[in-house]
Amino acid sequence: MTLIGMLHHRKDPKTVIKSYAYAAVAKAEGAKFFYFTPGTVNFTNNSIRGQVLENGKWVERIMPFPDVIYNAGSPEKLAKSKEIIKRLKERIPFTTNSIGNKWNVSERLKEAKEFSNYLIPTEVVKNSETFLKFIEGFEKVVFKPIDGRKGKGIYFITKKNNYFEVKKDSESMNYSKQQLCNFIDLMLTKETYIIQPYIRSITKSGQVYDFRIHVQKNGEGKWVITTIYPRIAPMGSIIPNINNGGFTNYLDPFLQQEFKEEAFNIRRTLEHFGLSLAAHLEEIQMLHYEEVIDEIGIDIGLDEFQKIWIYEVNWRPGCPPAFYLELDVVIHSIKYAIYLANNKNTIKEKIKKFKKQRIDEKGEIPIIAVTGSAGKTTTKAFIASILAKKWKTFESKDYWNTTEHTKKHASEINSSHEAVVLEYGMAYPGVITEHCSIIKPNISVVTNIGLAHVGNFNGDIKKVAQAKSELIHGMDQEGVLFLNKDDLNSRYLEISKFKGKIITIGIKTNADYKAYDVKYADNGMNFKMKLQGQEIMLYIPILGEHHVYNALNAIAIADYLGFTPMEIKAGLLFKKPPRRLTLYHCRDNITVIDDTVHSHPQGVKAAIDVLSNIGKKRKIAIIGQMRELGDLREAEYRKVGEYVHEKEIDLLITYGFRADEIGTHAKRIGFSEKNVYHFNDKDELHKLLLKIIRKEDTILVKGASKTNMFDTVKFLDQTFR
Repeated sequence: MTLIGMLHHRKDPKTVIKSYAYAAVAKAEGAKFFYFTPGTVNFTNNSIRGQVLENGKWVERIMPFPDVIYNAGSPEKLAKSKEIIKRLKERIPFTTNSIGNKWNVSERLKEAKEFSNYLIPTEVVKNSETFLKFIEGFEKVVFKPIDGRKGKGIYFITKKNNYFEVKKDSESMNYSKQQLCNFIDLMLTKETYIIQPYIRSITKSGQVYDFRIHVQKNGEGKWVITTIYPRIAPMGSIIPNINNGGFTNYLDPFLQQEFKEEAFNIRRTLEHFGLSLAAHLEEIQMLHYEEVIDEIGIDIGLDEFQKIWIYEVNWRPGCPPAFYLELDVVIHSIKYAIYLANNKNTIKEKIKKFKKQRIDEKGEIPIIAVTGSAGKTTTKAFIASILAKKWKTFESKDYWNTTEHTKKHASEINSSHEAVVLEYGMAYPGVITEHCSIIKPNISVVTNIGLAHVGNFNGDIKKVAQAKSELIHGMDQEGVLFLNKDDLNSRYLEISKFKGKIITIGIKTNADYKAYDVKYADNGMNFKMKLQGQEIMLYIPILGEHHVYNALNAIAIADYLGFTPMEIKAGLLFKKPPRRLTLYHCRDNITVIDDTVHSHPQGVKAAIDVLSNIGKKRKIAIIGQMRELGDLREAEYRKVGEYVHEKEIDLLITYGFRADEIGTHAKRIGFSEKNVYHFNDKDELHKLLLKIIRKEDTILVKGASKTNMFDTVKFLDQTFR
């Protein structure tokens, strides 16, 4: 006869109503049952001071260790007894094992390609800045506690024109941007919150609803549907949870009312989805923890296209609130406990075989290399940010792009990584060939061919393209290559012998992945594109049209690798590489644009574009010398001077060897002579800034790291803080 022990944190079983039902069903199924708490376990003589239900009363009895334990207590309350529970688990199978909180479950589900498509992108909110970036990308979001239960503490926040609407239950308030930041920061002092795009299901009458799918193991150890029922919010509310005033309905009449002839198919889809998801979550549990699970509650919604979205997965779902299903839940639990006790060795063997099979199945992973004259680091960061939404991704550090760095990366990449994203830099022929000999990519990106390092190639842009083509020759010849169709110099790349697939991106021309309606937004860019058959609006938290190209490369790669538009949209909200068009908001509404990592003619013009677009009053450009232009320096400096004049920049300040040629040419074509300055001494430059800067000025500081132009950014930030 199977002996079942119910573990709980409460000492008195009379306060745990379901203990009566479990004891009664166990008796009916021919099993013995007792109730116990961690403090009653005696490992010296393998006994437990438990309580047995006799004639309707709980009686204390000294019991032997059970054959199986049904873990019914609160994980938080039982945490103080984790050592006792750990020792019990080493000897006795547990029916119920934790799959974690909302965040843990979301992270686990990313491991499965088929189920990640149903996940709503979720981020842990670190601060109000994280929150603002996310809401810029999605406009309507859900803000809720990471360990929340029963629909408590959930906020729905919508970005309007000049304010934010914050809704909780049936109440709403309007906040300014600063008020919202204060509110978010205050909430984060109390507990950890997560943020998601707001995807809602609405009935024909306009009420918000979701589905609860309750799945359990039965007496044969198989997953079965205990129940599926809709939860419907009261009119005007946006939370259908029962504890917040929501109500339930029978499934079939509800489906018939809302979906008519599709009702039967939707029911079967929900059943299949629940069983498949439960089986998958158990596979993850077996793979990582060598445990099985017995019961989950899945909350899902259907959008207007009847696509399933997972809201939450609970590993300790409460009993269904209606329809007399409490007994069904208990019967499944007891029968499964008996099955587990009788088949524990078989289950252990099953787990071992499953883990071995998974190891054997692991195939080639995407190894992605990015090169180009500009945009390498940002493109790399975009790609890695999206892939990390689903896979464990190795990303090279920002600006770690030498062959010595690649050797270091080769020693750090291991079998746990599911994708690799690297940046391959070069200043001379042969360097990229060496990169590829160390780590051979199967997916490659050439962002563009420009004048960076052109002085090392006798001023010949074709030779720069030839050196960049080493990536095409050195990668997997059956791999995938991504190219910028708008970049005229990319026509010099050597692609004629490449046998793999070529995919193009662009804004101006018809490419495989084309962005349009590109516009400046708050601290970033908005654009549209067609992706997987639908038009979507995308946002990137970095300024400049040139960064839309970098984002397009990442979007194209992610789409090729099977990522959903929602995963891509969330991944684009990346952590921007430092000193790449970073904004400093100083006193008197003065804005400083820091772009002081690299400097070449293409990048300088792109930065001037940003200054021209976001500057509200006077626009001041501080431009440092550009290195390695060789014999092209004078001609390219003249072009930059022309561009400063064309973009109607108000003041031009240049710094460094021969950089005065920029201003000289600008004056030659009509730029005001009194608004041009040149310095070879940075202290003198800073003295000028103290004299000329006014309220509401926007100041671009552009220069390569070697010219230390970041010193000027720091000076401005400290002076006008």
